[in-house]
Amino acid sequence: MAPDRVAVAFVRALRDAGLDVPVGATVTYAEALAEVGFTRESALYWTGRATLVTRAEAFPIYDRVFEEFWHRRFVGDELPGPTEEILLAVEEEDDEAAGDEADDADAVPALVVRASALEVLRAKDFAACTADELDETHRMLADLRFTRALRRSRRLRPVHRHGHTRDAHLDVRTTVRRSLRAGGEPVQLARRGPSTRPRRLVLLLDVSGSMDPYTRALMRFAHSAVAGGRRVETFALGTRLTRLTRSLTSRDPDEAMARAAEAVEDWSGGTRLGEGLRVFNDRWGVRGVARGAIVVILSDGWERDDPAQLAEQMARLRRVAHRIVWVNPLKATVGYEPLARGMAAALPFVDEFVEGHSLESLESLAQLVGAQT
Repeated sequence: MAPDRVAVAFVRALRDAGLDVPVGATVTYAEALAEVGFTRESALYWTGRATLVTRAEAFPIYDRVFEEFWHRRFVGDELPGPTEEILLAVEEEDDEAAGDEADDADAVPALVVRASALEVLRAKDFAACTADELDETHRMLADLRFTRALRRSRRLRPVHRHGHTRDAHLDVRTTVRRSLRAGGEPVQLARRGPSTRPRRLVLLLDVSGSMDPYTRALMRFAHSAVAGGRRVETFALGTRLTRLTRSLTSRDPDEAMARAAEAVEDWSGGTRLGEGLRVFNDRWGVRGVARGAIVVILSDGWERDDPAQLAEQMARLRRVAHRIVWVNPLKATVGYEPLARGMAAALPFVDEFVEGHSLESLESLAQLVGAQT
């Protein structure tokens, strides 16, 4: 009995009952079934619940469908319900072969599940995705996890006896307080050493018209970063600068996107990167937001104003930021060269110049900003 056939049939039953199960979860469930097998009911139950259900309120629906699927319709090695062809990875078939299959009245439609569909979607350019594919990538971006980069803090923390470091020093106050329990004898010496704290992440997202094919996916990326923890600031860059951090704090991605769209008045307008960076540096960046932070600029580098102003503001930002990462979706284009005036002016002050055109590239970006210690 093929785990992939059972997985697709069960997921189809869940969807018929009103449960939203993404394609990627179906593939994961099929792989999990191949590992646990079909011998234990508890293993079947928890495998599906762990991979297919993402909200607690959906548990009753899952329990009901599980009961109907496995107890009432599943007998021996027969697959529940009629089998039909479900293609998760679309492949072009030869016309002659298709005609032969149509003539064979006794042929049983094949059920095909391929993990390659998910891999193809992860590597696909956002600009080339259909509406359904963009919806799927947006759901996957909502589950994106960021590894938070750490920086050394000025605050000290207690150091355990077996965790002494070269920078640890004697904590006199705690040592004296503990000595009172032993008649004033400092039996145990307390020490304090340096601690760490998450390094601030600042996202500057270009929302101009030239970035339209990528703006919503990049905004979803920014929402995942803001919703994933503290010390994340997000701004929109267009003809003006707009702070979006509060708009993106909602746990609901759709609500956060609606608030961001309402807050940005110049969405799909022109580009004034230099002026936007000047406002950011004057009001937030140099005053503290960008100091010691990892600053990520997501833009194609098109600049309407004088690129000399952009170079000047990038130099100011470079003096206070820990690292500057520039994410350009066009970098993935074959034969691309940073010839745009704004991009050419900014590159000398950039530490990392990376792509941002696909889900896979944004996953790599999430790991990159987490590795910048």
